[in-house]
Amino acid sequence: MRPRILVVYYTQTGQLRQILDSVLSGIRDKVDIDYAVIEPVTPFPFPWSALQFFDAMPETVNHLPAAIRPLPADVINKDYDLIIFGYQPWFLNPSQPTTAFLQTEFAKIFKGKPVVTVVGCRNMWLHAQEKVKGYLQSAGAHLVGNIVLTDTNPNLVSLLTVIRWSFKGQKEASGLLPAAGVQDEDIAAASRFGRTIYEHFVNDNLIDLQRSLLSQGAIGLKPGLVMLEQSGIKRFRFWANFISEKGGPGAPARASRVLMFKNLLLVGIFILSPITSTVALIKLAIKRNSLLKEVEYFRQLDYQEGRL
Repeated sequence: MRPRILVVYYTQTGQLRQILDSVLSGIRDKVDIDYAVIEPVTPFPFPWSALQFFDAMPETVNHLPAAIRPLPADVINKDYDLIIFGYQPWFLNPSQPTTAFLQTEFAKIFKGKPVVTVVGCRNMWLHAQEKVKGYLQSAGAHLVGNIVLTDTNPNLVSLLTVIRWSFKGQKEASGLLPAAGVQDEDIAAASRFGRTIYEHFVNDNLIDLQRSLLSQGAIGLKPGLVMLEQSGIKRFRFWANFISEKGGPGAPARASRVLMFKNLLLVGIFILSPITSTVALIKLAIKRNSLLKEVEYFRQLDYQEGRL
């Protein structure tokens, strides 16, 4: 019997679906694949307005997501051999639709199943993946692999292009800036991962899958990213609670705090980023061994609550 694979995902821009399709492109003739799209009851806008985007931060960080629609009954009632779970990080956490799905009864489809997570993002995904690991563990899933595709352009370049994409809807290159998002050649090359997943599945060797994926470049991770996320998540938690004191999503009373957060974040990124990078290099030199251990942890599948 052909293996049955369920692909569960949420995407705003469509890029994550491209990534998932590429991962599976080389094995479509060998497996049966069903897709289940996570759909918010009230869709999030795209492109965003600046206020809408930053107003989504508190509930994203505090894991208080907006409601999603039920999954189709034929998906819920079917038995699958493997589940691929695709998601994007928002504000260093899983996107709201991702968190909403993981908090609902629909997460029961993971129970007892091997799961491969596929992340498509600009560059920061560590804390989001830790949260997903925790949800999957609570659902009784067996995480057997993780694949992360990021924008490999320099940090400020990728930031400018994602801002253009998010607020203007323009992914294409313009002026001196390249196209936004994960590079097309990296998406196309992701087909190698699907073949590896299939080989390990049919040989009943999923325990070694992550090692093989890593050898193929499934995760590129520099120590500096660990430090950036450690610092960033603390600030996001503070601002999420500070803004939420003035009401829920869209509350007029919190708009001024949302705008304050937006302005300070942009100042921090564009003006303080060079200083932060210099400090990070100093810390990296001092704490290199401990940070390399952190890098190795995040490349693997183990879950230690509160690690980040």
